[in-house]
Amino acid sequence: MRWLAHLIAGPTLWALVFSLVYGAHGWACAAQTSPEGLGSASRMMLVSLWVLGLIAFIPLLRIAPTGPHLRHKLPRAATWIGLGATVFTLFPVVAITSC
Repeated sequence: MRWLAHLIAGPTLWALVFSLVYGAHGWACAAQTSPEGLGSASRMMLVSLWVLGLIAFIPLLRIAPTGPHLRHKLPRAATWIGLGATVFTLFPVVAITSC
């Protein structure tokens, strides 16, 4: 069970951060506080959520099993995939978003 938890931790964290950032973006647009300006409070909220999500991958990478066998490599790879997906899928929302 522990191995399975390590395996799905990265993609699960990506899904959580993805939901939080897109939810915050929708809330900002609905509240008419457009995240257009670089210094706006809603833009800072989006960037803060994204950065905190990226930082949350550090402990996952530290506790991921290491070793030469596939059972050790898969959880580490899944964590890196989650991190890459977090960077790639959320950068446009955080950097160039509009309502």
